[in-house]
Amino acid sequence: MENSIFLLAKDPDNDRYDLIFHRDGTLRVKVVHRNKKKLISEPDELQFFANDKGVDLMFETVDYIDEDPGLVIDAIRWYANYIGNPQMEIEAEQL
Repeated sequence: MENSIFLLAKDPDNDRYDLIFHRDGTLRVKVVHRNKKKLISEPDELQFFANDKGVDLMFETVDYIDEDPGLVIDAIRWYANYIGNPQMEIEAEQL
């Protein structure tokens, strides 16, 4: 992740969604602050899950095209640091 720079876009109309961008590539990862109901994920996208101090999160790629899956994890780790929870565990299955 040393050379990777990520940026965050907030949805002004919906505080449940954020979007992580890889500055030097095409990777985009949607961050969904989930409520108690399960969300339907896109079958062609990668999904990861985490819990931020009691808030369930889903991370889902947007228009994923053969980027390094490790870069997706780097983006999620960057987001965890950004929100002040660097110890946040990332799971491959819904919590």
